[in-house]
Amino acid sequence: MNLGQSKKRKKVFVREYKLDVGTVQVYENYMVANFDEGATITLERAYQIIGISEIHFRGKDFGYISLRQNSYAVDPTIYTYIRQLENLKAFAIVSVKEIDMHNFKIEKLFYKKQMKFFIEFDNALAWVKKRVKIR
Repeated sequence: MNLGQSKKRKKVFVREYKLDVGTVQVYENYMVANFDEGATITLERAYQIIGISEIHFRGKDFGYISLRQNSYAVDPTIYTYIRQLENLKAFAIVSVKEIDMHNFKIEKLFYKKQMKFFIEFDNALAWVKKRVKIR
């Protein structure tokens, strides 16, 4: 089970943001977030991520991959705001943990848009690229 970046072809990120709760790597048409153990993703922190998306993807479709290597809490009400991003075309969660699969089912109820759970990063990336129509 490969949670990390693809072994086939290393993509170089455009920019990496180190937040107080983890890192967000921005690529040409998607971003990958990896949050720290024990962090809590609140509305305030979601606004940081929304701000990053507006800097890099204003007027351009993009995807988001949540790489859940660590255990952390997500306030599900943030999805009310995230789903308003019309250019966010794919939201993928990558984890091998059963608790994350359970949490995903709850998060999906709040998000109400295209969201999918993956065990391997490569599969999540392929799905995001297809949804964003990256050539």
